[in-house]
Amino acid sequence: MDYDKDKVDEAVLALLYLTMHSNRIETRAWKGHDWDALDRLSQKGYISNPRSKTKSVAITDAGKKKAERLFRKLFAAGGTDA
Repeated sequence: MDYDKDKVDEAVLALLYLTMHSNRIETRAWKGHDWDALDRLSQKGYISNPRSKTKSVAITDAGKKKAERLFRKLFAAGGTDA
């Protein structure tokens, strides 16, 4: 099936927002999503390499900001524009 990969990437990044957790060093999220989408998000600079053995990925500052905007746009009650 042909599909809009950018829209999938936006949805995956928005869903990563749900599992983000931060410590003093970095923000991470569980990486239980489509590998191709995670690879594309890594190439776009939003997350670290998803192919590591860890169960989570590091989220960049740009990734955190975009993930929150997309989450609000796609899933918030009433929706807000990103």
